[in-house]
Parts: sequence; C-alpha cells; structure tokens
Amino acid sequence: MDLMYQKEIRVTEAHIDQNKHVNNVQYVHWVEEIAGEHWDSLKHKTEFAEFAWILVDHHIQYKKQVFLNDVITIKTYPKAPEGIKQPRKVEFYCNDKLVVDSDTLWVLVDMKTQKIKRLESNWLDSIK
Repeated sequence: MDLMYQKEIRVTEAHIDQNKHVNNVQYVHWVEEIAGEHWDSLKHKTEFAEFAWILVDHHIQYKKQVFLNDVITIKTYPKAPEGIKQPRKVEFYCNDKLVVDSDTLWVLVDMKTQKIKRLESNWLDSIK
C-alpha cells in the first residue's frame, strides 16, 4: 500500500512492566506516536497541514508477549474513511510474527476553530 508507514523499535527497560514483558499501555503510546509521525510525513501533501488528528476509539488485540531487547516493527496505514471518522490500522511484528493488532478511529480537527473536518470519501487518493 502506498500509504504504509513503518519503523523499528528496540524494547528497553522503560517499556517493560512487572511481568517482564512490554507493558500493554506502551502499545497505546506507540499507536499514537506512529500515527503522529505518519501524519507529519504526509500533511504537507494536503490542505490540512495545520489540522490535528484526535483519537476517538481504539481496539487492541495482544497476540504474543514481547520482551527486553526484542526488535518490534510497527506498521501503520489509513483505511477508507467512515463518515467523519478515519480508521487507521497499526500492526506490531516481532520476528516477522504479528504480536499486537490495533484498529483505531480518528477525527481531523481544525485547531483554529476546534471543529471536526468532514473529509471527502476519496481524500486519501490525493496524497498517495
């Protein structure tokens, strides 16, 4: 997919919880972080460079545990818009295996007016 964005992270002590694996809350942080990085890399191709995405719903399925010094590949991409909501997929891989799967819904907000922007259903086509 043209709109795929990915990065790698090495798991450090800061990511580990009392159970000696990556803390579940850390994945939520990474979901927000990679979505922001992806938007920052694309927004200059749109008329919405001064707008911000706000996370309104997320679902995360934890499939396998990840441990200290493991390398995680995080992949994300937007899916087709659903009305005012923009779905985004975030997948976490360790050793080429899907370990965490996340589906999120975002809304685009005009930071000056604080109003949600309704996007055309084909708006993603213009930034590919």
